[in-house]
Amino acid sequence: QVQLVESGGGLVQAGESLTLSCAASRRIFSVMAMGWFRQAPGKQRELVAQFTRGGSTNYADFVRGRFTISSNNANTAVYLEMNSLKPEDTAVYYCNIIESWPGGRNDYWGQGTQVTVSS
Repeated sequence: QVQLVESGGGLVQAGESLTLSCAASRRIFSVMAMGWFRQAPGKQRELVAQFTRGGSTNYADFVRGRFTISSNNANTAVYLEMNSLKPEDTAVYYCNIIESWPGGRNDYWGQGTQVTVSS
């Protein structure tokens, strides 16, 4: 099993920046995807940004140009740099890593980190 621990959330004003970090408890050798999701009160969890094994990087339209996802070479950490934050970015942000192998997969989730953006 792999534990993911997020950090870096907090309370900021609109226009400010935050960088979220996610640390995995061990190296994951067969990563299918690494990414960040978020869930605002009363809403469903939604994709924010994600790397995939095929080499693509996907961003939700509502963050494209403001957020940047990155990771380390060992696949033990993933980051989300968030700039020009808006009140509507307020949510709990979750790190997600998908490990896959022929015939199976594991979805790992962190516990979430709260991001609150005041106007």
